[in-house]
Amino acid sequence: MQDRRAYAGGPEIACHSALPIRAPIRERHHVSKRRAARPAPKASPPARRPPRFWVAAASAATLVIAALIFVAAIALSAFAPPAPTAPAGSLFSGPVAQATRASWTDVSADQLAAMLEQHDFTLLNVKTPYIGEIAGTDLYIPYDQLAGRTSELPIDKNAKIVVYCRSGAESAMAVQTLLGLGYTNVYNLDGGMNAWVASGRQLVTKDRTGS
Repeated sequence: MQDRRAYAGGPEIACHSALPIRAPIRERHHVSKRRAARPAPKASPPARRPPRFWVAAASAATLVIAALIFVAAIALSAFAPPAPTAPAGSLFSGPVAQATRASWTDVSADQLAAMLEQHDFTLLNVKTPYIGEIAGTDLYIPYDQLAGRTSELPIDKNAKIVVYCRSGAESAMAVQTLLGLGYTNVYNLDGGMNAWVASGRQLVTKDRTGS
């Protein structure tokens, strides 16, 4: 209808009819508004950290538990029974090693030399192979033959027996064997013949081929 008036009304109306149509512009304007109205995607919230109070509380609890364990260990050690020692007034002052059913006492070279002045015990050399012995040795039985040669040992299970080897390793095993056989008064030369020689004393050699 507007176009027909433009052709019939002359140039002025035709001039008005030549104006650009604004409907599409308004449509684009509405579309841009709709696009602008869309909300932006929400960013994910940052990871929540535990409050500092709980972190500090956890650290304090760990320290308290460690302190309690430490105190308990000290308390247990305080109530532990003392290690057995040699009887008062004896020549032996070394520590007593624990065994299954009994115990033995370690003696030094000087203590053994003092004992040999009375020699009221059996001095047993268990070193294998034979390399010599301390003067005054009563028996030579290799440590690994003790269990099979019990007839050569003292009959009295309470008899005093002093055992030695070269360094103390084999005599320690011999002591365990003697304790297992029921002997209750067993001593071990600490350091063996090496300690005896280091103290300035000599070894002797005997014919032990039949032993």
